[in-house]
Formats: sequence, C-alpha cells, structure tokens
Amino acid sequence: MTFGTPHRHFRRVGSTNTVARELAAAGAPHGTVVTAAEQTAGRGRQGRTWTAPPGSALLYSAVLRPIEPRHSVLPLAVALAVCETAEALRPGVECKVKWPNDIHLDGRKLAGILIEARPQDGWAVLGVGLNLTIAADEFPEELRDRATSLFDPSSAVPYGPVGTIRNSWAEGAAKGLSGRLAVWLDADAEEVLGAWRERDALRGREVSWEQGSGVADGVDERGYLLVRLADGDRVALGAGDVHLTGF
Repeated sequence: MTFGTPHRHFRRVGSTNTVARELAAAGAPHGTVVTAAEQTAGRGRQGRTWTAPPGSALLYSAVLRPIEPRHSVLPLAVALAVCETAEALRPGVECKVKWPNDIHLDGRKLAGILIEARPQDGWAVLGVGLNLTIAADEFPEELRDRATSLFDPSSAVPYGPVGTIRNSWAEGAAKGLSGRLAVWLDADAEEVLGAWRERDALRGREVSWEQGSGVADGVDERGYLLVRLADGDRVALGAGDVHLTGF
C-alpha cells in the first residue's frame, strides 16, 4: 500500500496526532495520514504547544506499523524526510536538524517533530508541523526571533488569494512528505545516521542542560546526542532524558 493512503483531512481538529493515535489503536494500516488546516490543541515535545494560523502550516501525522529494528533511529529518519520535503518545495534552501526534533532554516526553527509510539502494540504516530506561510508578526511574540517560515505569504499574491495558495502548498507538502517518509522509513540505520550527520546543526556548538554543559559532538549509533565535557570525557544524552538550554 502506498504511504499516504488512506488520507484524512480536517478543516479544524484538536490535534492530528491525537486523531492518528485513535486510528492506529483502531487498526488503521501503515501509511495512514491525518492532516488539518487548523489545530486547536497542537502539541510538541515536553508538553509544549504548537500553534499556527489556519492554513499556514503543514499539520501532519502518519501511522507507522509495524515498528521494526531498522526504526531504531526513527526520529532521525523523520527529520531527514522533513528536510527533503522543505527543500523540494523551495529549491535552493538547505535545512539542518537541531537534535533531537527541530528542523532549522538559516538558524531558525522551521518545523518540529513529535513521535508517539506504542511498541507493545507495534505502532507509532509520526507528527510533523512545518511552517509554510506564516508571516513574522503571526508567530507568538516569544518565538519571533527564533522561528521562520518556508515562504513569505506576500509572495503568494501574484498567484491568487493567500488562502488558496496556502492550501495548495500544504497539499503539495503532504504528498511530498509521504513520499520522502516512504524512502527514509525503509532505509537502514547506518544510512539514516550518515545522512543525518551531514545536517547536524548542533555539532561544535556549546550546549547546556539541567545537569551540565559541553560541546555537541554528533550522535551515536542509537541517535543519542554526544557531548564533550570540559575534562575531555563524552556523555550520551537521550532525547527523553534532557532539555537542552543552549542554541
């Protein structure tokens, strides 16, 4: 079955991840996709909220089943698919990944990923929020110097009403992301790690977390962040174990 089928789209929904989880629990097949023009209760990692004006972002969740050994670096594989989707939509840009789940463009957050897995039931939901046409003043004030969008909404004017163009871009982004996920979810872990390391936005940068600080030094074979400490030792940090406060 083609990844991205079936595809359920909503004008307005609480959270595409919540809907996808309900579908997965009810037996929805691998590759089922849920999208929405607007979310009222979008979620990010560690309890954060995800907000976007209606029709201005790709709000996307997909069902993966079964979970297999090659999915040991699943967050990294999804990040690669999101990067390639954005670059295909806007040729000439280059995306980086800020470990563990943020996609950056020119040093600002372009997209986020939230994966919710039920290994005991053999499935996971892959949630992606990709900013497409959010104007600078549409971001929450606290994010305006840290977030960005793939397109400037004003650039859509020659092609028709912004709402129409926004919907068109989101539709194309959903199809593109389904295609790239089909590729990267089938790749082996070594291939994923190699490609991800080329997009590593943190390597060589100072990072800090609740228990310490150091210099980011890539990721290990599990996808854990490696940090070199002042004494030369290295520690490996799991995404669920720390909250980075640097960069």
